[in-house]
Amino acid sequence: MNHSWPWMLDTDSIDELVAQRSAATPAAAAFLDEHGASLTFGELDVAVGRAAAALSARGIGSGTRVAWQLPTRISTAVTMLALRRLGAVQAPIITQYRDKEVTAALRTFGADVVLVPGTWGGHDYSAMVRRLDLVTAPELIEVGHVPMEAEPVDVAPSRDADDVVWVYFTSGSTGAPKGARHSDATLLATGLAFGGQGRLGERPGEVAAMGFPIAHVGGIEYIIASLAGGYPLLLLETFVPDRAVELFGKYSVTTTGGAPPFYQALVAQARAAAPEKLLPALRSLKGGGAPCSVELFDEVTDILGVALAHDYGMTEVPMLAVADPQDLPQIRARTDGRPIPGNEVRIVDLEGNLCASLTQGEVQVSGRGVCHGYTDADETAKAFTADGWFRTGDIGVMHPTGHIEVVGRLKDMIIRKGENIAPVEVETALMTHPAVAEVAVIGLPDPERGEIVCAVISIAAGAEAPSRAQLRDHLLGWGLMPQKIPERVEIVAQLPRTGLAKVAKAELKLRYTPTEAL
Repeated sequence: MNHSWPWMLDTDSIDELVAQRSAATPAAAAFLDEHGASLTFGELDVAVGRAAAALSARGIGSGTRVAWQLPTRISTAVTMLALRRLGAVQAPIITQYRDKEVTAALRTFGADVVLVPGTWGGHDYSAMVRRLDLVTAPELIEVGHVPMEAEPVDVAPSRDADDVVWVYFTSGSTGAPKGARHSDATLLATGLAFGGQGRLGERPGEVAAMGFPIAHVGGIEYIIASLAGGYPLLLLETFVPDRAVELFGKYSVTTTGGAPPFYQALVAQARAAAPEKLLPALRSLKGGGAPCSVELFDEVTDILGVALAHDYGMTEVPMLAVADPQDLPQIRARTDGRPIPGNEVRIVDLEGNLCASLTQGEVQVSGRGVCHGYTDADETAKAFTADGWFRTGDIGVMHPTGHIEVVGRLKDMIIRKGENIAPVEVETALMTHPAVAEVAVIGLPDPERGEIVCAVISIAAGAEAPSRAQLRDHLLGWGLMPQKIPERVEIVAQLPRTGLAKVAKAELKLRYTPTEAL
């Protein structure tokens, strides 16, 4: 593997990346946590070897199928790298998943061993795994705040870049998790591009922070980028805005990221701190997972005072496109980065024809950063075209500059009297209303119109809920065509979310669909 980012290491094996970084800068900080624990890169290599020995003593080796549901801790990062050194096949599960989702994930993956934190965050993960309805009960091992360790033993690390040794879960169309099959090659292609194209570690003094679940595919991407770039990564077990801000300041964090709600939380903290700058050391925000509105981009720029470089990826293609924080603000505000090296991207219409520049169509991708399909062969067959391109299910446009703009999801498209309505467009317009804090636009079944447009809104603090008529006038004034005006408006205290902070639109559709239409 070769790249054009001279400040970053280059390798085709995640385990070799650990060894290279340990040799290059052994005394530099690798991982930090909120409790004051830390590891240098040299200490990390040793800790990974000792954890691998401890796991090996429990019977874990090449090909062992290990699922783990662990919080964002140094011990978890060490465990991930130790499992990779042993050649185990690992399946991270985010800590928010409970009985139903974990059962489906373990059945899908066929785990031999499950690693859990015991009781964490008020939830007993060990008891949960023991009560699950599984054909064969996997061995249960608890991993605490301190990494497992034993006297190092000789292991033959599995370093074939194309071996499928990572399985990451994403929600299926039925709500049951699907397992996306990854190799070191797919994760390195995307993780190195995340750091390189995103300029992480290019300047001295970089300190990154991870405040999202490390079991998300973004977890390994952040780790790869920090190992390659040689900068420390602060790990937060949970993201509590005021506590996170305190820690970001204490450790002089220069870059962090997550989904748009993460940006919103930091903006709210910055407003409260004004006129003082909230985080003087912070230079950039990176993230993805959902579209970011121009209004939120402007708030991050003006109120938080940092460069927002919003990326585009998904569990199956962790980094489809990466934004450069040095791109012009007007480009970063409306796009989601450029395709990474090794990925090819095309925009096609419903008939499969290539779309012209700035014409909406489905985003499809092929190349080094794409997963090796799913654990379910039928799901794999549905997800790829006959010529091998992955169907993202996203609607996007390609700009003449080579940047991608994601405008919605095919499955979220509302068809009202034959008119295609993209929820993101209506959501963007509604977010400009001063009383709207958050909004999700969904389609609900209707016998006459096929679907109607429903806006589910949470109200900004201190504001009065607007009437539907007031929202209609606002949207018409904004320039939205009358056919796209929501026929139904629901006011909620807060929008429901998935474990990865995305708005749970499927839950909203179920909540507001008339019983007779189910």
